[in-house]
Amino acid sequence: MIRLEETRPRRRPNLTPMIDVIFLLLVFFMLASRFGSDRALPLTFTGSGTAYSGPPRLVELAPSGLFLNGRNIAPQDIAAALAPLMQSPDDIVVLRARDGADLQSLVTLMDSLAAAGLFRLVLVE
Repeated sequence: MIRLEETRPRRRPNLTPMIDVIFLLLVFFMLASRFGSDRALPLTFTGSGTAYSGPPRLVELAPSGLFLNGRNIAPQDIAAALAPLMQSPDDIVVLRARDGADLQSLVTLMDSLAAAGLFRLVLVE
């Protein structure tokens, strides 16, 4: 008599080891990656009665450029242009970002002013 081989049912693959490997990779990349560094912007709160003294020092950041008291100025010249208007490095500099100005330009401006020794920055709308 001829005997045919019985068809065995197909085995379903075991996914547990693969899920374990994916989980370990996920944990590894979560621990090894850097999601970003938060940075606080140092701004002075002047609502405590500090009086503004001296000539106007309004630095406006617009999409079209940088303005000091309404006059267009190059970003690298802002510290030199502010020097004659300052009585001391502790004087307040008022920053205003106009509509359309991006945040990175404002942070870059604040960094350049801090590099020039001007730390009392007030940000207004």
